[in-house]
Amino acid sequence: MSEFNNISIIKKANVYFDGNVSSRTIRFADGSLKTLGFMLPGEYTFNTVDKELMEIIDGNLDVLLPGTDQWQRVIAGESFDAPANAAFTVKINTPTDYCCSFIK
Repeated sequence: MSEFNNISIIKKANVYFDGNVSSRTIRFADGSLKTLGFMLPGEYTFNTVDKELMEIIDGNLDVLLPGTDQWQRVIAGESFDAPANAAFTVKINTPTDYCCSFIK
């Protein structure tokens, strides 16, 4: 899906890691949330509350998911799931555009 309809957008940006990662939160009519964001090259660890689906729109990264000891390459057009109440680390290889869905 390349477009979202009937949404509201929270104007204030979510800015992490000294501005190297930023996103905007979008809210759907059913109350579900997604963020659309951009990550500059670097290594970042994120903590989850809900399960997350990370869709890579452009760019590529390596991800280290909880319970694994091997990095997984994820490129534009691919996605990965991060479990709830966990931490995962990404190594951003090229500037990366993403969509994160929070799954309750």
